[in-house]
Amino acid sequence: SQQGCDPFAQTQRSKLQHRRARINQQINKEMRMRAGAENLFRATSNHKVKETVALELSYVNSNLQLLKEELEELNSSVDVYQNDSESISVPMIPLGLKETKELDLLVPLKDFISEHYGEEGVLFEKEIKEFMELRQAMRTPSRNEAGLELLMEYYNQLHFLDSRFFPPTKPLGVFFHWYDSLTGVPSHQRALAFEKGSVLFNLGALHTQIGARQDRAALPGLSQAIDAFQRAAGAFNYLKENFSNAPSLDMSAPSLNMLVRLMVAQVQECVFEKMTLLRAQNDFLARLQLAQEAAKVEDVYSLVHQAMTQPHVKDYVPFSWTTMVHVKSEHFKALSHYFAAIALCDCPVASESELPEQEKAFMQFHITMPEGPSLRVLLQDPEERRKLGKAHLKKAIMKHEEAMRIHGLCKILRKMDILQEVLSFAHKRSLSKYSEIDHEEDFFETGDAPDIHPKTHQKPEIKPPNFSQVKVTDLFHRLGPLSVFSAKNKWYPARRVHLMRGENGFGFTLRGDSPVLIAGVIPGGCAAAAGLKEGDYIVSVNGKDCRWSKHAEVVQLLKSCGDEGVDVAVITLHGSEAPRAVDKKAAGMSSGMLKSNKENSRKSLMNSKSPSTLLVWSKKSKRSKKSTYSGVPFTAVGDNEAMY
Repeated sequence: SQQGCDPFAQTQRSKLQHRRARINQQINKEMRMRAGAENLFRATSNHKVKETVALELSYVNSNLQLLKEELEELNSSVDVYQNDSESISVPMIPLGLKETKELDLLVPLKDFISEHYGEEGVLFEKEIKEFMELRQAMRTPSRNEAGLELLMEYYNQLHFLDSRFFPPTKPLGVFFHWYDSLTGVPSHQRALAFEKGSVLFNLGALHTQIGARQDRAALPGLSQAIDAFQRAAGAFNYLKENFSNAPSLDMSAPSLNMLVRLMVAQVQECVFEKMTLLRAQNDFLARLQLAQEAAKVEDVYSLVHQAMTQPHVKDYVPFSWTTMVHVKSEHFKALSHYFAAIALCDCPVASESELPEQEKAFMQFHITMPEGPSLRVLLQDPEERRKLGKAHLKKAIMKHEEAMRIHGLCKILRKMDILQEVLSFAHKRSLSKYSEIDHEEDFFETGDAPDIHPKTHQKPEIKPPNFSQVKVTDLFHRLGPLSVFSAKNKWYPARRVHLMRGENGFGFTLRGDSPVLIAGVIPGGCAAAAGLKEGDYIVSVNGKDCRWSKHAEVVQLLKSCGDEGVDVAVITLHGSEAPRAVDKKAAGMSSGMLKSNKENSRKSLMNSKSPSTLLVWSKKSKRSKKSTYSGVPFTAVGDNEAMY
């Protein structure tokens, strides 16, 4: 079975996760104290008591504030997640995993098995323990493909758990507890959707950590980082589209929206870095392209900054994240002007043959046309190029300084040397270029350079999770095929009948596989006399369990009985007792409760591309009538009905 990381192995990252768990517990305790104090404050009319309680409340609130700041500092420990390479890469923002409390399912599931399935719960202890071990392992996934697969495996198992043990009408008496990744505030719900959503969130968070640790100084690392951030965006987006009414802020729609945007921006930044590695540096068109890529990165980071400073989001997003995103948007704006200047000042003037192509590129380069001579004249006149280049550098230097100023406002970022180094390197590079092209005899006032039109050659993709890549076997498949033996179906206790074969056989028609259905009973035949009805499922023949048996196997067992007859056990689903007035042709036979073999085969698993029903956190939600994982109508299987 899959293993999580050893939570006691003291890596930097696990120390962080331990501190996170400790802070979460303290926040939990303070919140309980606050709730108690608030209740007392409301209930008492004694002034003395009110004063004491008010004082206690102010202590609790300031403690909570300190704990949240400590958690924010943890969420900002981006450097722990970066790689150890020598080269300087701008740090990326990874997310910490949501913490959860241990969950003991042994008693609730054993009780449900005996009440609902009529089996002895104790016989399923092994499966229940295996499920709980899987849950325990997925709390500490390793930061690689194996960790991602572990989370997927658990998520896919939850689909089976849901079908087996969570009836639409009555909740299973267990609570799922998860802590908010950003605020540390605990939430708990009975809805399995909360557990699923939290695992999805962690899938996205793990992708962000994998993306942040790549060495982006070389192409392979860059491609892996792009892939990881695109998948992170896909997981958060999938969560936003398929789950609603989250009880915790980190999974609210505005928050997920912001996270998707943040991941897209980080992808865009990697695309820019990829361009700097791939392009011939002294080519005019390549430099224009770099300037436009940088403008695109600035563009997406300012969108993230907008999302982070919205009323419902700004209070719980770490200040260091908001600052970092703001710094990056200014930094990349500066770079776009720097590369524009380099294109104009360092590249040879266009030859006649190059001119049309360069003119065309330059036409779409600025947001508004630069003042001065026509483009053709500008491109062929070194002095005019220098003038415009100088204007771009002036703007670049202003933006570098703004980036450094904003960076200085956040004490957490001030501790981060890498970012400081990148900003000051870029600033110095622009300054030295400016002094190089600045002539003492320049009497003109340097104009205002227009901004650069954002454009990218690689649009970030949002890649949704592909759940079907991790195949899982339903741990509880011994309970029988899900098409019948699920939490939403109810059936009468198994009836055992003894059948003798008459001269015309047993007198019934059978259809389908796992379990085989009695599709019709001939009036006056042996089956009718024994009390079998249309719509019954055969669950055993002569004591052999047939719930998973194929059609041919059941027929073989029936035929092999001699003169002494055969014992057959059948079940009847609630609601299928009275034959319904259905148009047999339209319904493709019998009472419409049938799902295709695909649904029955226990290996079948949902694919993320299936039209997801909206899983709502709140208990009140009506489950949608059409289950997400329903198979095709039974008729698609082929007409294997026969008379016996």
